[in-house]
Amino acid sequence: MPIRLYRTCTPGTRNRSVSDFNEITKTTPEKKLTVQCKRSYGRNNRGIITSQNHGGGQKRLYRIIDFRRNKFDILGRIVSIEYDPNRNSRIALVHYQDGEKRYILQPKGLQVGDIVSSGSDVSIQIGNALLLKDIPLGTEVHNLECNPGGGGKLVRAAGTSAQIVAKEGTWVTLRMPSGEIRLLSPNCRATIGQVGNIDYSNITIGKAGRNRWLGRRPHVRGVVKNPVDHPHGGGEGRAPIGRKHPVTPWGRPTLGHKTRSRHKYSDSLIIRRRKK
Repeated sequence: MPIRLYRTCTPGTRNRSVSDFNEITKTTPEKKLTVQCKRSYGRNNRGIITSQNHGGGQKRLYRIIDFRRNKFDILGRIVSIEYDPNRNSRIALVHYQDGEKRYILQPKGLQVGDIVSSGSDVSIQIGNALLLKDIPLGTEVHNLECNPGGGGKLVRAAGTSAQIVAKEGTWVTLRMPSGEIRLLSPNCRATIGQVGNIDYSNITIGKAGRNRWLGRRPHVRGVVKNPVDHPHGGGEGRAPIGRKHPVTPWGRPTLGHKTRSRHKYSDSLIIRRRKK
């Protein structure tokens, strides 16, 4: 999925790039698989900002994605590859033999007309979903479940994939895209292949206005604010932070401070932490 570069005719098109969208075969989504999703723009029920730098952006229809892949032993045919404004990967519309239609994440190499299925005895090919215990070692997978039957939660971003490293006893060892090595139940389901749109990470935004289209508001450093707005603010001229450690606008440690719970249930399942 190549990237298209702009010819420099304005400051906003200098070094700007976009996906060429050549893989897209349908521009309007399946109506029954969409739902309105009202966004909060970073505000709570009282209208107070609780997540900064959110707001604006184009309206979006949410596409209902089948992360569970629970259509067992029923063949489905890929009818179209579509753009989804709610994620950086592409989605594929599947027509199953029983007449049902569902969206799935499009793996790299999956084309219109391909056949996909989910079950325990399906073949090891791109787009098929199986239990981890039925997938050979070294296979690249995505859309991983954390708990059996809970639906895919891990490895769903564009260009990502996890690799099955080992199977020992009641656990399967996987190498995650971050470099973390962790254990999952062999009864968790995963989809064969790497998530498509692998060139997404090479796209250059090009101008601030394009971030506004995506719903991202400007991010202002705390040291240039007033003391009433941020703990780092105030001072004459360019003043340092004035604290031992950087903090958030609400005084909590940040910029390197670990926020993961020290007693999280999944700590015992992580063999090696992710790369820093």
